[in-house]
Amino acid sequence: MEEVLLRHGKVHEVSVIGRPDREWGEVVVAYVVGDAPSAELDALCLNAIARFKRPKDYVFVEALPKNNYGKVLKTDLRAADGRRNTPRAAG
Repeated sequence: MEEVLLRHGKVHEVSVIGRPDREWGEVVVAYVVGDAPSAELDALCLNAIARFKRPKDYVFVEALPKNNYGKVLKTDLRAADGRRNTPRAAG
């Protein structure tokens, strides 16, 4: 899926993770470095992969977390995604 998203000219980097979901167990989330419109990314995925495999959410970031060797730290992305999607108490 990352290869499909990288076909878009305005996507510089991308990393895909699974987000826990009550209904589906897990949904696909794409973290994207670039300024491609979500609708264009969704259309690109729908043309190249099965509908159920496409990302349910696109999160645009300035940079992906990486280790000293340049490998994307998916554990950091999952942790950030969890904080981003945790309901907050009203107050």
